[in-house]
Amino acid sequence: MTVVFVTGTGTEVGKTAVTAAVAALAAGTVAVLKPGQTGVAPGEPGDAAEVLRLAARPGHPVTVRELARYPEPLAPDTAARRSGLPPVRPEDVAEEVAALAAGHELVLVEGAGGLLVRYDEQGRTFADLALATAALVPGVEVLLVASAGLGTLNTTALTAEALRARGLPLRGVVVGSWPSGADLASCCNLADLPLVADAPLLGALPANATGEGGEPFRALAHAALSPELGGGWDPEAFTRAHAVPVPGTP
Repeated sequence: MTVVFVTGTGTEVGKTAVTAAVAALAAGTVAVLKPGQTGVAPGEPGDAAEVLRLAARPGHPVTVRELARYPEPLAPDTAARRSGLPPVRPEDVAEEVAALAAGHELVLVEGAGGLLVRYDEQGRTFADLALATAALVPGVEVLLVASAGLGTLNTTALTAEALRARGLPLRGVVVGSWPSGADLASCCNLADLPLVADAPLLGALPANATGEGGEPFRALAHAALSPELGGGWDPEAFTRAHAVPVPGTP
């Protein structure tokens, strides 16, 4: 049994797509938990439903759970206060993950925004959700989804530093949306991201990867994630293929 908390260097970096890709490649039973869904009205599909659409296929069911939902697209704590609804508390997340882990070989927990986004009035963050879970379930890890282009090295380094300070192990980094016709910064970042994170680069999901679910998405995920996450992607070969010559060198 493995528990992986999926966080990002910010919003709109591809966390849901990466969560779905990891779920699609899982060799055993898999569950996905979204502790706090924001910006979605009652009855509308949220991130958990999107993971289910992409990752589930015949013979590979995916269990999805959502603990709380708030209509405004804000940080979970702010959205909870403005809606008058109860906040997401770390102890509730830990208990839900422990229950899911009892019946699944992999549990993925997808955050909202980045690692230090607040979830309740006490200022507890996604990192605190992971820490509370680690107290109940052994082997909790964090997977970091990063953007590809300029600015990602700083946010990746800051997130990695915050994880180390809290004793939360960083399993690796995945580029959540690799652009076609990648620019200079994106290409250079392939070599620099694992350095600043002090963790391996485990994948690069192509932009617009979420068009079709089921078997086509599983094949896409296999080509975009490393063997450590169940795929066949080669980080060294991908980095070499996008290497940019340094001016003035032979």
